[in-house]
Amino acid sequence: MSVVVCSLLWSAERSGAQRITYDPDGYHLVRFPYEESEESYDPWKMHDPAQGGSTASEFPDLRSGLIRPSHDGWGVLSAMVFRQADTRAHEYRARFVRDPLGASTGYDSTATDDTVVTGAASTAPVRGRCSCTRGRPWGRRSRRAAEGTRRSPSR
Repeated sequence: MSVVVCSLLWSAERSGAQRITYDPDGYHLVRFPYEESEESYDPWKMHDPAQGGSTASEFPDLRSGLIRPSHDGWGVLSAMVFRQADTRAHEYRARFVRDPLGASTGYDSTATDDTVVTGAASTAPVRGRCSCTRGRPWGRRSRRAAEGTRRSPSR
């Protein structure tokens, strides 16, 4: 079998900063536009707005944060996150999540990483290896913890 790739890009330089809203567990599901203007590459339609619902998804709804594997197999998930300087945060936490919206088999996180804030803008390359199943979407969720906030329980 050949290598199957879905490469998504959000460029603040082109599209502006992504609006961050946190769910009750304190995490944000990172969303990606469907247009090719962001240099995304998705020939296997794993980030297809027509998948996963009775109506087409529209960026920036929650489904625009999903990648749906086109095949069963071993996968490598990677992300490069650029963060602006933020004096309110003391920690960043992010994770890859199988079925982050609970639409198929239920929320299952893996490859969680914690980063201590330096006070300056930063980059965070992350990678996870895992079993991928067709029909079970993946997403990247992140959170910023401010001084005095409790960590949310791992879910």
